[in-house]
Amino acid sequence: MINAIVLIQAAAESIPDAAQTIAEIEGVTEVYSCAGDVDLIAIVKVARHEDLAELVPGHISKVPGVLNTDTHISFRSYSKRDTEAAFSIGLEEG
Repeated sequence: MINAIVLIQAAAESIPDAAQTIAEIEGVTEVYSCAGDVDLIAIVKVARHEDLAELVPGHISKVPGVLNTDTHISFRSYSKRDTEAAFSIGLEEG
C-alpha cells in the first residue's frame, strides 16, 4: 500500500465544496482543512504508484477550485505507540 499526503491550495470560496468532492474520490481516505500555506490536506492510500500518478493529476487537480497540489509519498509511519514499543524492548521487569 502506498500512502501519500497531498497538500492542496484552493480558492477560498471553494474550500468546503472542494474538500467534500476530494473526500469522495476513491483512494482518498481523509481530507483536512487547515491554516497555513495550504488550504487542504488529503491523505491518499493506493495500491500502486501508477494509481497515485492517475489520482492526483487526473482527479484531485481537476476538482473545481483546486489551484495547486504538492504530493508527498510516505516511506514509513510513526506513532506514539510505535515509539513507546521500540524503546521498551528489553526493559521487561522480572
